[in-house]
Amino acid sequence: MFTLSNVLHVPHITKPLLSVQKFCRDNHVYFEFHASMFYMKDLVTKEILLSGQSHDGLYVLSESSATLVSQAFWSPCIFATVDLWHRRLGYPTPHILNLLVSRNKIVCTSRRSFTQCQACPLGKSSCLSLRPTGHDKTSAPLDLIFSDV
Repeated sequence: MFTLSNVLHVPHITKPLLSVQKFCRDNHVYFEFHASMFYMKDLVTKEILLSGQSHDGLYVLSESSATLVSQAFWSPCIFATVDLWHRRLGYPTPHILNLLVSRNKIVCTSRRSFTQCQACPLGKSSCLSLRPTGHDKTSAPLDLIFSDV
């Protein structure tokens, strides 16, 4: 389920090694290291994907730790609803999201068109002015001070 690109093969190495930085970039994850164990977490959802123990000063990524991740976990990540993609991509406009779906740039569980969510209009609304009406003129500096608390 994870991607490794540009892998270097060293035939006589005694233990296979993994570039954590490259693995994180290729798979949109991050590692959390502790004294006796590690966690690999999804960059966006912060959910634990894998965990493993430390042995002889090395953090071991074994096949047994990979089996902890069920197929059910991966399905929502690969095939998400249009609404979930909207939240993951930072609330793009419906036009942009529908364009991504129609060009198969993202895979969705349903092919319905997306309509704007409740959060979008609220996020784009502006605040009311804190300036009281009728008190716009002052006679000396610092007579009137505005503060955004």
